[in-house]
Parts: sequence; C-alpha cells; structure tokens
Amino acid sequence: MKRPLRILYHHRIRSDDGQAVHVRELIRGLRGAGHEVLECALVPKSDPDPVETAAEGVPAVAAPGSDGGSGAGLWQRLQLPRRAVELMEIVYGRTAARRLAARAAAFRPDVVYERHALHCAAGLTLARRLGVPLLLEVNAPLCDEVERFGQLRFPRLARRNERRVLGGADRVLAVSGALKEMLVPCGASAERTVVIPNGVDPGRFDAAARSRGAALRAQLGLGDPAQFVLGFVGYMRPWNRVDLAVEAMTKPGLEAVRLLLVGEGPALPDVVEQAERCGVRDRVVTVGAVSPGEVPGLVTAFDAALIPALNGYASPLKLFDYLAAAVPTLGPDQPNLAELLQDGRNGLLFEVDDVESLASRLRSLVGDRDGARRLGEAGRRWLVEGDWTWSGAARRVERVAREVLAERNGSIAPDATAEARR
Repeated sequence: MKRPLRILYHHRIRSDDGQAVHVRELIRGLRGAGHEVLECALVPKSDPDPVETAAEGVPAVAAPGSDGGSGAGLWQRLQLPRRAVELMEIVYGRTAARRLAARAAAFRPDVVYERHALHCAAGLTLARRLGVPLLLEVNAPLCDEVERFGQLRFPRLARRNERRVLGGADRVLAVSGALKEMLVPCGASAERTVVIPNGVDPGRFDAAARSRGAALRAQLGLGDPAQFVLGFVGYMRPWNRVDLAVEAMTKPGLEAVRLLLVGEGPALPDVVEQAERCGVRDRVVTVGAVSPGEVPGLVTAFDAALIPALNGYASPLKLFDYLAAAVPTLGPDQPNLAELLQDGRNGLLFEVDDVESLASRLRSLVGDRDGARRLGEAGRRWLVEGDWTWSGAARRVERVAREVLAERNGSIAPDATAEARR
C-alpha cells in the first residue's frame, strides 16, 4: 500500500466564494483519501485538521484580526485603492516563502501545492529550497484577466513573475483545456500542464434534497406541474447574460416557463426591470442569496438549469451542481464548456449570445418532459461514472503528485500520466 502524501497547501484567497469552495472541498477530498494536508493561508478555508495542531508550536499563517478558521477578519473587510492592494500582493509574495518555510520545517512536505496568485512565487521558492515538487493550480490567466478589467498596475513585474512561476512548476494544474492553451504562451509547458476540472459532492443532491426541492416549489408558487422551472444559481453580473433567459421566455411555445433566480448581484435589478418591460415579471421568481446548505434543495426544484454565459476558460462550479442534481443543463456552445457538457448526451448547448438558439433548446425540453428528465439523469450518471467529483479531483491530484515524485526518483509510474491527463 502506498503511504499517504504530506501536502503543504498554500493559497492567498480572502473571499468566501467559489474559490473558497474549491480550496475547502479539494482539501477535504485529499484528507478523505488519507493524505496529510497542511493549509497555509492568510484566511484559512478548510475544516480544522489534526495536522494543524501537530506542527509543534508553529502558528497558522493568518491575517491580523482573523480568527484563523472562520475566515472573518481584517483581510476580508479591507478596502484599499487597487495600486495599494497590488503593492501588498507584491510584498506578500516576497515574504510568504519565509512563512511557508516555518510551517514546512515541522511538517516536512512531500509536495508543495499552491493556488496561483498575482505576484506570488512563494510556493516555487519554497519547493526549490526544499527540493520537493511544486504543483501549481491555475484557475485563470491572471495577468490577462486583471489587465482586461483595467486593474493591473505593475504589468511588467506581474508578467515576469507569472512566466517564472508557470515555467518553474513541476506540474501546472489547469481547470480546463481551454485555459491550458492560454497558459502556454504565458510560460507554462504544454507537456507539464494537466487539466483537472472542478467537482462536486453528489451526496448533497440526495432524496432529502429532492424532497426539500418539491416543498420549495410549493412555497415559491411553482407547484403547478404544468409549469416548467428554469433555474440559475450565482452572483449576477451583466456579463452573465441572465437577460437572455428573460428574452427567451417571450418566445412562442415557452409560456409555461418560470425563471427561478438564486443569488444576487449588480445585474439583478436590470433583469427584473427587463422582465417588467417584456411582460413576464409574474413568471420570474427571485430568492436572493442563500447559504450553501440551501443550494441542493433549490437546484433540485428546477426542471432545467441554465448557464447563460461564462468566460472562455472557466470550469463552472454551478455546472457540476446542476449535473449532480440530475437536472438537464443548458449552456453556451464554447470550448471550455463543451469539454464537459456534451450536447444531447448529458446536456444541451446553444449558440453563444443567441436568444433564438436558447429558446429552441429550451422548447425541446418543455415539449418533452420525460425526455428532459432522462437527459438530467444521464448528466448525473456521466458525472458519477467519470468521477467528476471533489474526491475524484483529489485522486487526480494524487496521481499527478506521485507521477512527479516517481520521475524524481527515476521511475515513472506507468499509468499516471495518461490517467491524470484524461
């Protein structure tokens, strides 16, 4: 039996959004597989673990004012000008390696696992000092993304650091194949970049969740079986294009559709106003922000789920929730989503930003309720059989880590590369 790995997990996330979900669930998956994971972060996101207390007097790296576990503290409340924030990121990037080294002294990791952050090379610095591999998780082309929003204040420094870290990592773990292609020109090696998408815990979407979903439909005035509930979960920004769903509802053959919006965001008032203008306000139900524990019940209340738009490199968490809930999912036909959502097999794809195309695909579900249910069940089956879960993501990370360790020892695990790069 292979011995458990000792993984030093470093990230710089302050928020408690989808990024935190990824960190928390992947750490839980790795620990569930028996590995020892020591989280080192400004604002820890994972559940408490005995390893934390086994570091013999080495304190957790937490922000001033943080309670070290709940995530509530100064670092989440702090609001500064963008230039000041980026300067702090640079300073953190240059000092975090020393903090990591203090944690590593007692922990003695086999692998350093770092979530890539702007101006941060702490994981690479420590991994080289210790002579252990660095696995670099990348969720976005950071320099390009920050610059696109006009927030990159030190572009030359940021890009130089990005190229150094992407090129220096033993493996880059990209969340989509589309992102992998974007990272290669930024310095990543195509041969050393592995695609590991996000995941889900399918157990959250069980019979109890379905029962809550039925009750919620009744509470929200959606209990009429003739109605067809199209749902969306997420923080609504203009680029999410929830407006496409409202416009689609005005098309012939979709009179039974009710739109259930779970979440809030700056685009929500505009969506509600659009529904008023289009004469479908009485068919749009909003429930605002909800706790993570409420999400399974609400998603299982959907007859179909929608991803109206997304960026070109994401591995959307909501997609995995939708599939786990056995809800037929509609999304735009673009490379990163098409990697996972296979049209007619585990979901439906529509032309990007095309209301008529969305309306046509939605009409096919409304007109064939049994077929819609079968498609949703096929989506869940695909997810479970493919192990597109958080525990599956943890197993993929483990395979990559053992592959790199075997390479360093001069003997490559025979099936590691092919399996990890599926």
